[in-house]
Amino acid sequence: MSSHPQCARCKRAYCLNSPVEEIDKSLLPSFCPMRNAEQVIESALLAYNDERIKKIYLASSITEKRAYDIVRGTLMPVYPRIREVIEFCSLIGAKKLGVAFCTGLQDEAARVVDVLEGSGFTVLSVRCKCGAIDKMKLSIPSEYKIQGPAKYEAACNPVAQAYILNEAGTDLNIIVGLCIGHDILFTMYSKAPVTTLIVKDRLLGHNPVIALYSNYHKGIIRPFSEP
Repeated sequence: MSSHPQCARCKRAYCLNSPVEEIDKSLLPSFCPMRNAEQVIESALLAYNDERIKKIYLASSITEKRAYDIVRGTLMPVYPRIREVIEFCSLIGAKKLGVAFCTGLQDEAARVVDVLEGSGFTVLSVRCKCGAIDKMKLSIPSEYKIQGPAKYEAACNPVAQAYILNEAGTDLNIIVGLCIGHDILFTMYSKAPVTTLIVKDRLLGHNPVIALYSNYHKGIIRPFSEP
């Protein structure tokens, strides 16, 4: 079997149930990183000594813990994602938040801003079409315009979104429904840490996990042919 990591194929999850010191390495699958990448894992631990990383990691762990409570004798989640974002931002001392949103999620973005402002944060928001630049100016061939090649079609501008929020000095930026790829570019160019509150899924109402379970979507979960 491959020595490349394939943790999604592992049914035993040895790392979940025992500390590394107690794990018999001979029992691990051949693709397990704990067999094949021990030095990489060890070197990764050094990153957690960085004070900035410590701050983020501690806040994430505290937020995770607070997201659960005992309800009628059972450990259950009690916070939605938006509450977790609020808790996390408070723990890291973030005061000024940026929201980079898709114009198709205008309503959701406005609601997010209202909730965050109601929690005491200063919130700046930037729409994906900011700049009013035609797609062809960004080297997109006209045949890839959704509305037809002859019409003006505003390009999404994730780099500008990042630059604008960088200029404003946000402490943390939040993605609300940016397109696949545009979210990547925004994250690449953002100086502040980035988290995603809403991931875009046009077909499934921004809930992409449904496609993994529904028989109705099996026929459309396949790669498109090359353009």
